[in-house]
Amino acid sequence: MRNDHAISRRAFVAGLGSISVLLSVPVTGYAASLPLVTVTKDPSCGCCTGWAEHIEAAGFPVRIVESQNIDAIKQQLRVPPALYSCHTAEVDGYVVEGHVPAAAIQRLLTERPAATGLAVPGMPAGSPGMDFPGVTAEPYEVFLFAPADQKVFGRFRSAQEI
Repeated sequence: MRNDHAISRRAFVAGLGSISVLLSVPVTGYAASLPLVTVTKDPSCGCCTGWAEHIEAAGFPVRIVESQNIDAIKQQLRVPPALYSCHTAEVDGYVVEGHVPAAAIQRLLTERPAATGLAVPGMPAGSPGMDFPGVTAEPYEVFLFAPADQKVFGRFRSAQEI
């Protein structure tokens, strides 16, 4: 009796080859490919924790370092005093100062401009980490900064570019 459902030796060998190719491809999600964001913040600051949660929700792994001397970190990382905010982060060779939205960080990492990093000076209402219930989000600018230059990188309301 003939078995029409039997697999040929050639098909079997081809199938084995396909399996080995599939197993050699790394299985990683988008989040696994994003670099670590190290956030340095004052231990008593709650909005910094809110910002870190926003960054984590975007898929970035986050490490929080608490420091009583955050200004020394800002100076060491060459953040211009006019751009200071409440926390400073480092990601893949860049500095991220303040309530910068995850979308701006993702764009920074994609475009990789010659710069020190991004900053949102102050603490704009409605920005990531400052998005408390009942707060009306105000538009704000994200600055790209380098030792001798600063320019607008994007305009946002809440975490959305406008």
